[in-house]
Amino acid sequence: MPKRGKKYQDLVKMYDKTAQYDMDEAFEILAKTATAKFDETIEAHFRLGVDGRHADQQVRGAIVLPNGTGKTKRVLVFAKGDKAHEAEAAGADYVGEAELAQKIQQENWFEFDVVVATPDMMGVVGRLGKVLGPKGLMPSPKSGTVTMNLTQALAEIKAGKVEYRLDKQNIIHTPIGKASFGPEKLKENYQALLEAIIKAKPAAAKGQYIKSATIASTMGPGVKLNPAKLG
Repeated sequence: MPKRGKKYQDLVKMYDKTAQYDMDEAFEILAKTATAKFDETIEAHFRLGVDGRHADQQVRGAIVLPNGTGKTKRVLVFAKGDKAHEAEAAGADYVGEAELAQKIQQENWFEFDVVVATPDMMGVVGRLGKVLGPKGLMPSPKSGTVTMNLTQALAEIKAGKVEYRLDKQNIIHTPIGKASFGPEKLKENYQALLEAIIKAKPAAAKGQYIKSATIASTMGPGVKLNPAKLG
């Protein structure tokens, strides 16, 4: 692993990095360690007691955070006809059909953060699976990004909707806001995400569901929470 700088080492000394903290204390520590000159993104990380290789143990969904994410997301919508007009009226940043897919494939164009598509456009979007999939940009009915209700989908995304899903290590990594939000708003976002993940617990999951939980800022060290107190 790369050697951490002096500033990072000083931040680690401010608390016990091996300890597990209650939610209130964890977010107070996080506020003290997010000291970069820019507004750091705060992420929540959950390691779950599931095996995502099995379809019946997948954990995936989306939620609108009560206080948003602090980031304005650029949304690309694949739609045609009246639905394209609806997307434009609802505030989509880019709207199109095959020409947008071609632009992504040929120009390696990724000036967007979220992709939404109407079901009838998935034949076009499906061909982008190999480039959108690894970036976590592939639209999905589970995350509400394959839909005919584009107005609602765009409103939720712009309001601070985040997607959560397992990675290959059965860990969920999700942004929950900016350091400037302060502990209380970050806690509210964290609680909403936590409740959604608990609600999404697969019936096939056995034993302890939340194995570990950590919060961290972009440049700061992780702060561990006590998973036994998270539900």
